[in-house]
Amino acid sequence: MATSAALNHTQERKASTSNGGMMLLLSLLVGAATLWMLIGLIADENALNGIGTIVGSLAFVLMLCGFYTLQPNEGAAITLFGNYKGTDRTPGLRWMLPWYSRKKVSLRVRNVTGEKLKVNDKRGNPIEIAAVVVWRVTDTAQALFDVDSYQTFVDIQIETAVREIASHFAYDHAEHEEPTLRGDAEQVSTLLRQKLQERVAVAGVVIDETKLSHLAYAPEIAGAMLRRQQAEAVLAARQKIVQGAVMMVESALAQLSERDIVKLDDERRATMVSNLLVVLCGDRDAQPVVNAGSLYQ
Repeated sequence: MATSAALNHTQERKASTSNGGMMLLLSLLVGAATLWMLIGLIADENALNGIGTIVGSLAFVLMLCGFYTLQPNEGAAITLFGNYKGTDRTPGLRWMLPWYSRKKVSLRVRNVTGEKLKVNDKRGNPIEIAAVVVWRVTDTAQALFDVDSYQTFVDIQIETAVREIASHFAYDHAEHEEPTLRGDAEQVSTLLRQKLQERVAVAGVVIDETKLSHLAYAPEIAGAMLRRQQAEAVLAARQKIVQGAVMMVESALAQLSERDIVKLDDERRATMVSNLLVVLCGDRDAQPVVNAGSLYQ
């Protein structure tokens, strides 16, 4: 049975390159010497001047082909006939032997705003979710030689990680006080960053920050979920009102009893509690009624 070969991981190392300024000065000297020999060849047709002119011209052209520039936060991977020789990260004018190939890679911070994805949350409800990811290349060798296209690779892994995280959390109102996508955005973002870092490590990429940029129910269930949220909000408010009313009634009865202002039997006490709860929990303002007779009439 045939087995697939393991990936040959590449690790960045420093390339041996030269200062471009020194090599520029040397190339100008070679060019000047070549020009001087060319003038001598024209003057007396000396064979040595002819050979020197040809050699000097070739050397001058080859030296010019070895120059390249690097900006801050930019690297150049050096290869020789497909063999990786190292990476140059020194900004400015640089020089390398012209038969070495150079491929530049940006090391700057990049910002990716993901597209809105339609996925199912932990409860199976369809939701729309999107994330903003800040990333950068830290290992140019891995980015160029361990994956086919590191930018496309990162984009695909971002989408995959967002889908995976969304399926692990409910949108809201999770059971047993579990974290939710809407209520625990920081925790979700942290977990998304960890999962994404594991996925893109093979490409020499570091994830600096992740944030959810969009989170909503899918349009087909958005109306129903909004009504449910409104009903739950009304229920929670009613529950709070009833708890407060019970505490106020309890406090009123305790103070009446302690100060011996009035003595009530169980029936009248129940009537008073009922009336107070109606007044305190009602939607409308209470209308006072003055009883001019006895409480027992």
